[in-house]
Parts: sequence; C-alpha cells; structure tokens
Amino acid sequence: MTYWRAIPSLDPARPTGARSLAGGWAWFDRVERLRRGEPSAIVPLEEVPDDVLDAMTAPRAPLAGLSLDEPRLMGILNTTPDSFSDGGQHAGQAEAVARALEMMAEGADLIDIGGESTRPGAAYVAPEEEISRTAPVIEALDSAGILVSLDTRKASVARAGLDAGASILNDVSGLRFDPELADVAAERHAPLILMHSLSTPETMQAEAAGAYRDVVLDVYDALQDAIAQARAAGVARDRIVVDPGIGFGKTQAQNLALIQRLSLFHSLGCAVLLGVSRKGFIGAIGDEPQADRRGPGSAGIGLWALGQGVQLLRVHDIQMHKQAIALWRASHGAS
Repeated sequence: MTYWRAIPSLDPARPTGARSLAGGWAWFDRVERLRRGEPSAIVPLEEVPDDVLDAMTAPRAPLAGLSLDEPRLMGILNTTPDSFSDGGQHAGQAEAVARALEMMAEGADLIDIGGESTRPGAAYVAPEEEISRTAPVIEALDSAGILVSLDTRKASVARAGLDAGASILNDVSGLRFDPELADVAAERHAPLILMHSLSTPETMQAEAAGAYRDVVLDVYDALQDAIAQARAAGVARDRIVVDPGIGFGKTQAQNLALIQRLSLFHSLGCAVLLGVSRKGFIGAIGDEPQADRRGPGSAGIGLWALGQGVQLLRVHDIQMHKQAIALWRASHGAS
C-alpha cells in the first residue's frame, strides 16, 4: 500500500500550482510518498491519485456549526477525581461549570467534558457513575449556550450526554471499546471524534514498545478502519474527526514520529484534532515534572501542529494557546 503525505508550508511566497491543505491556511506543492519497507520519496502533485488529492485538499465541514477555516481550541474539563493534571479540581458541578465559563472567556471554542480518567493506569468507571459526573454539567453548559463535546468510550454514556445537551462525541478508543457508540452518533447525527489508542488505559503503556511495525502507518491504518466502521454505522465522513492519540499507548519516540508527520492524517479526508496538553513526554523533553507547568511546551507543539494543518487543539491552558496562536497567525500573514 502507498501512503501520501502533503508537505505543508505557510511561506508567503506561494508557488503557482500549490494546493490548499484541507481548505485551510497551509499550502503544499510536494508530497511524501511512503511505503512499508521502502525509503520515503518526495514527489510532485502529479503523481498523487486524484481521489487522494481530493481528500487532502477538500475544505472540512463545520463541526456542530463551528467552522474549521481557522484554528480552534477545545478546552479540557475533567469531572474526575484522578485525571493526571487536574484530577479533583472540577469534580463538583459548581467548580466544573465555573472552569468551563472561565475557559470560554479566555477564548475556547468548545468544551470537552470527561467523567472517566484515561491517563495511563486509570481504572474503569461504571457508566452510571460517569453519567452522574457529566450530565448535570453538560445541562448547565448547554443552558449557557456553550458548545459541548463529551469524552466517553461508552454508548450508554454517549446517549445520556447527548440527551443532556452535548453536541459532539469524542471516543478515545476509536470504537474499539463499544462499537455501538457509532450507532448512537449516527442516530443522533452527532459529529464523532475517533482517537487511536491501544487496549485500555490500564495496560496501554505497557504494550506500546512492541505494538507497532511503523507507528505512523499503523495509526493511519487503524484510523482508516475506524472511519470505515463509523461510516458503516451511518456516520457521514464530514462528521468524523480523527486524532492520532498522542500518549495513548505510545512511547516518547513514537509520539514524536507521529507529531513529525501529522499532515499524513489529512489524507483520510477528515478534520484532524491533536491532544498533547501537559502530557508526560512534554515534561520529559522540557524538563518539567509538574504537569500544570507544561503549558509553554504544550503550546509549542500546538503551533507545530497548526503548521501541519491541524484544525483543532485540545488543551488545558486556553489563554496561553490563544496568545501563541495570535502571534503565529500574524507571523505568517493570516488575517
């Protein structure tokens, strides 16, 4: 199988014949051709099959009414006692709602609510408990007119969240844990974020080292299969977002390999989300053991991702990312 990765640029000197990446701010006029067991090759656009070039270039549809023609920030809100960075800080409804309103005031475009920690080693949470943690907060935020995404891998929790007012479903298992979640998304016409991960949070990091032949291509194949599964259930492609799942069953080297070639995932024909905020590899590389002090490193990776055409960043530190993006946009001449 051949894989095609657009090589993006933001340079103001855009050559004649260059194409826009996913209808967005980056352009490309060359592609990296990847095949298993072979060296990669840089090739002109003329060598790319028409259907692949269409997938690379087509503008992405709005996400629950949110246009993707500029970078978007998804604020992280964990209503859990044990999430790796902010566990317990927003476990109560009042604290969670207050934090969501604060993030929106800082410039978040939507809020992603999770009631089950998916940090490495985290234990399973029963659906009833997960619903009790998330549904009241979703109802309050929906009443305030805030766009809400529900971070869950369970169909029953997804139904309850949509009933409470969530608009988007974010499945960190990429439909491996509960395939019926795709049916819920299809029935309710809800956008569906499909993230790549291994196994379960309890065991994923222990399995990472020997899990891949080529992590970039293996993750691409897994996301392609997840998209096919969602589409078979009735979810339209323009309602699907993909996420390579940085830190979910990957070593530091594997995380970096995915980050370096993020633009490959545009060839799936879906919007791309990246979630790296405050993760362990940022602490390791940036020499910061304290998770809540990893905002600058998170923003640094975020700007690289935007340069790769990624449309959505899932982050904790909204204000920091908002400022960084404003300067990034000004630097390459974006309006």
